[in-house]
Amino acid sequence: MKRMAKPAVHPYVSPWINEEIQLFRKNVKRFIAEEFVPNEARWREQHRVDPEAWPRAGEVGILCTDIPEEYGGGGGNYCHEAVVTEELCYAGVHFGHGVHSIAAHYILSYATEEQKKYWLPRMATGELRGSIAMSEPVAGSDLQAIKTTAKRQGECLVINGSKTFITNGWHTNLIVLAVKTDQSEGAKGISMVVVDTNGLSGYRVGRTLEKVGMHGQDTCELFFDDVRVPAANLLGGVEGRGFYQMMEQLPYERMGVATGAVATTEQAVAITIKHCKERMAFGKPLIEFQNTRFKLAECKAQAHIMRVFLDNCMERLNAGKLDATTAAMAKYWLTERECAIIDECVQLHGGYGYMMEYPITRMWADSRVQRIYAGTNEIMKELIARSL
Repeated sequence: MKRMAKPAVHPYVSPWINEEIQLFRKNVKRFIAEEFVPNEARWREQHRVDPEAWPRAGEVGILCTDIPEEYGGGGGNYCHEAVVTEELCYAGVHFGHGVHSIAAHYILSYATEEQKKYWLPRMATGELRGSIAMSEPVAGSDLQAIKTTAKRQGECLVINGSKTFITNGWHTNLIVLAVKTDQSEGAKGISMVVVDTNGLSGYRVGRTLEKVGMHGQDTCELFFDDVRVPAANLLGGVEGRGFYQMMEQLPYERMGVATGAVATTEQAVAITIKHCKERMAFGKPLIEFQNTRFKLAECKAQAHIMRVFLDNCMERLNAGKLDATTAAMAKYWLTERECAIIDECVQLHGGYGYMMEYPITRMWADSRVQRIYAGTNEIMKELIARSL
């Protein structure tokens, strides 16, 4: 009996991928493979990337890719940022590019023209490494509860307080800092201030925090003791606008988390399929067992649906039409699926899935925080519920 040929498979291609994006991805992939991957294990051991990684990334144009060229950026859109995020996830490298980009967008959106031209080109080259400092020991998702203060004294703001869980904290020298400029107010008392830390008296970096995953990405405590910065560094030029600025920028941040969730899930499914084709049990490859095939089929189908939803959100973001509710849905649902699917992939690896030398195990540990930062998924549900 003649064996039937397998039907042709036409892989899904994201609608935002064009020839220019493909070429950009090729260059990003090559750079990460040559410059980052050989150092990734050492970076995990030391809990931070090497300082030289930042200017090298700037040289090849993978920093501030969606910042206009007039400010030294790449002049692209979110698709370019997504490519960098995806390729880092595919390679299993944790480099604080995403937070750096978020900080740049605060400056692009609210700084003066002079400030944009002063800070953004140096962020694009990696001379300045951006971070966002919101969370405190007493305030995580409840940003209205922050205690760090900034009091006006003449032409300066005097800052006192501390921040925790700060990505890029070890390397950062340009911080977009959430402060209370009016302690008698809740959200209306919050402002955002840019802090250039170079030679800054009263500023210090605390310990590098020991995390469950993402060991190659530095996460630190920051302390501010009578730190004086120019009052002109107040973003937007008016006190009390910080909470609204955060609400405007959080959809962009949450899209970065969602993009990483999809890319990591796709990579997890790919390496698990490969493992199940190669790993033998009871005299045959794991993939020949029906339970294995069905589990992988479920994972692949869900990963595909994740990708289609993400692509839709990306198109809306580039068109300026991504609303906060949909961004919250993306962050919530995609990170929940990421953790669930990777957990299934760990199970299919058996004992090897519990060994840190295997990429799937590191993905499992790294992914857990996705449901927590950029607003916990419980907060995302609350935001979604407000639209009901």
